[in-house]
Amino acid sequence: MAGRSSPPILTDCFSCQARQRTEWCVLNEDDLKRINDAKKSRQCLPGEVLYHQGDACRGIVCIESGMIGIRKIDADGNSVLLGLAYPGDTLGYRALLMAQDHEVSAEVLKKGSVCLIGEATVRSLLDHNPSLGHRFLWRAVKDLGEAENKFLESVTLTVRARFAHLLLILKDRYATDVEDGAISLELPLSRQDLAAMIGIRPETMSRTIRQFEDDGIAHFSGRTVHVPRIASLLDEFEHEDYL
Repeated sequence: MAGRSSPPILTDCFSCQARQRTEWCVLNEDDLKRINDAKKSRQCLPGEVLYHQGDACRGIVCIESGMIGIRKIDADGNSVLLGLAYPGDTLGYRALLMAQDHEVSAEVLKKGSVCLIGEATVRSLLDHNPSLGHRFLWRAVKDLGEAENKFLESVTLTVRARFAHLLLILKDRYATDVEDGAISLELPLSRQDLAAMIGIRPETMSRTIRQFEDDGIAHFSGRTVHVPRIASLLDEFEHEDYL
């Protein structure tokens, strides 16, 4: 793993709130003890890189809290945000299962804590617990389906519809309800990263934001977004054939 050094913390796999939503839910008590004794837990700060694209895979990362951005360097050398990972997500499993280097980077976007589980421990668990391997296979298929849906969205939805859809997704995690059904949303991403998430250029993102403001759909101040009527976001994409 790479990045700035962060202090270790004490966590317990037996009391992990996210475990039942993850691949690790199939582990028995002996397996949990093995992974609990072997893992390394630590806090992570925004800007820290857990592993870089091209790094050798030395294990996997379980997110306990915070938010991680999955990035990839494109042919022009630009860092492109491909997706977001949240508490309960497991990172690096594809590189481990395929015995190859990481094809993406994992950058901390919101402060949190992670557990690092070494390759030898994971492979030992996979060898004697087939259910764990089945869960990772299910996760790989699910990720592939989501990637296909994202591609379909990029070629069928308008830019405005894609942006409205993204704001609605972020609303579920970061919005605060205010009076009269309006919401206030603190965006966890820069405008450049927002553009990457919906497959457009930063200048197109800026134009779309201006259009939303001109039409009274949303008002932007730095990373704070105020939406007077949540229905106005729904109106942007609910009539699209894709949905």
